[in-house]
Amino acid sequence: MSLPFNIAIDGYSSCGKSTIAKSIADRYSMRYIDTGAMYRAITLYCMRNKIIVKKIVDRDCLLKSLNDISINFEFNILTKKAETVLNSENVENLIRGIEVSDNVSIIAQIREVREKLITLQQEIGRLKNVVMDGRDIGTKVFPNAKIKLFITALPEIRARRRYDELISQGDHVSFNEIL
Repeated sequence: MSLPFNIAIDGYSSCGKSTIAKSIADRYSMRYIDTGAMYRAITLYCMRNKIIVKKIVDRDCLLKSLNDISINFEFNILTKKAETVLNSENVENLIRGIEVSDNVSIIAQIREVREKLITLQQEIGRLKNVVMDGRDIGTKVFPNAKIKLFITALPEIRARRRYDELISQGDHVSFNEIL
């Protein structure tokens, strides 16, 4: 069953937004969009092109590069998941590591980055039947969404979720570092 509206899910990092969004999308045959992956893809682009080094962003270079950044999602039939594609390269696994995680909030704070992604997210949602989770979804991307959820969790639970995710990917981090 396809739904003629969008669902917006906001909340803190690692509190289960994506898990909930994927479950809803699966249950109701909706398209799931991981907007956090979009910010991570731009962060990876910045890291690769030396636009962000030691958590310092060359803002002018980033703004000049924004039009060169293309982000899409491709459905992987084997995993049954949408995977993030940056400038025609599948970067799904590359954007989930600790280095990107450590830098993504810096990139996400830049107004022009948010504006670019909000526009792209709104374009994706024009046809409806979309579940999106992440930054600005209920307030800026889909302010008139029929269903809006805000998800929270205790800091220790959020840290455990992120820690487990990073360890499963082979990253070497401590729980206290994440907390």
